Amino acid sequence: MAGMRWDAQRLDADDPGTLPGMPSVRGLLRSVQVPEFPGLTFHEVRSRSALNEVPGDSPMPFRWTINPYRGCSHSCVYCFARGTHEWLELDTGRDFDTQVVVKTNLAEVLRRELARPSWRREHVALGTNTDPYQRAEGRYRLMPGVVSALAGSGTPFSILTKGTLLRRDLPLLAAAARDVPVGLGVSLAIRDDELHASLEPGVPGPRSRLELVRAITDAGLPCGVFLAPVLPGLTDGLADLDATLRDIAAAGATGVTVVPLHLRPGAREWFSAWLAREHPQLVPRYRQLYRRGAVVAPEYRSWLSDRVAPLLARHGLDRQAGGAARGTGGAPAGIPGDGDSDFPAGSLPDAAPSPSRRPRPVTPSTGEQLTLL
Repeated sequence: MAGMRWDAQRLDADDPGTLPGMPSVRGLLRSVQVPEFPGLTFHEVRSRSALNEVPGDSPMPFRWTINPYRGCSHSCVYCFARGTHEWLELDTGRDFDTQVVVKTNLAEVLRRELARPSWRREHVALGTNTDPYQRAEGRYRLMPGVVSALAGSGTPFSILTKGTLLRRDLPLLAAAARDVPVGLGVSLAIRDDELHASLEPGVPGPRSRLELVRAITDAGLPCGVFLAPVLPGLTDGLADLDATLRDIAAAGATGVTVVPLHLRPGAREWFSAWLAREHPQLVPRYRQLYRRGAVVAPEYRSWLSDRVAPLLARHGLDRQAGGAARGTGGAPAGIPGDGDSDFPAGSLPDAAPSPSRRPRPVTPSTGEQLTLL
């Protein structure tokens, strides 16, 4: 692990929580394992920057992102971000699930960047790579500082998550929304408990995430839902789609986008191994559907769009902006970060802040921290 390409730093001090051998890793303050998060190793680093600029040729509807964590304990077999762990010289499978990099000084660095005269208060997106409300957030509490810094500087922002820990910060987010445009999105795809446990074992259950959508909208905040990913032969049955969209509508979602499975390198190998082990009869079909690479075949996207359209109408979701099957009409399929700007209504800030708006500092919530279930 001595070759990890993290910003060069030294270990600040001897610490009994540091794991043997870890102080030699460049850029590392310490690596720790704690009883409340069995099986996870947190690599605490000091980040030199907080804001990441999206490439100029990207069609994404934002220019800046923030990623508090690298790696993700949600452990979604299909996660499109798995390939990013290779840059750290960690593997895209088990390491991605259990070796989580934590940017401990993120809020401090962000405040400095937002205070620069050159900062134009452009939309900043969180959750476009790994989840900012994964289990590590329960320990490190980076998000209250991030939200406070963004809102206090007059910067609009959006958050996409599968983590019900966002409920802890609802008072803070509601306060922020009084000062800057805020977009919130929740990702939800699998209703079947057994399939959910097999494919996304670290994610709160589907019912908990529907309750999160309701809690967000009850707080007066928008919440778009990504029905993502739809898995061919596993979650694309008419009854499954109908029931899931019905539940999403009942939870008060402000918009829905339906996303077919996208298999980038890193995720493709990990998911393919799972499929061969758990559903070998589907392997030939997936080879055909993903014969062109990461994006599912056009004929499947058209089929899914035709199947979803009447269901959206049935549940009153077709009237929402973004309430359509993504990846149809020639647009690429994928999830945020894959080059598709079709986000559901409510998941992005609705407008840029007024230049005359005078944002006030937002005080982080001091309420009791919720436990991820």
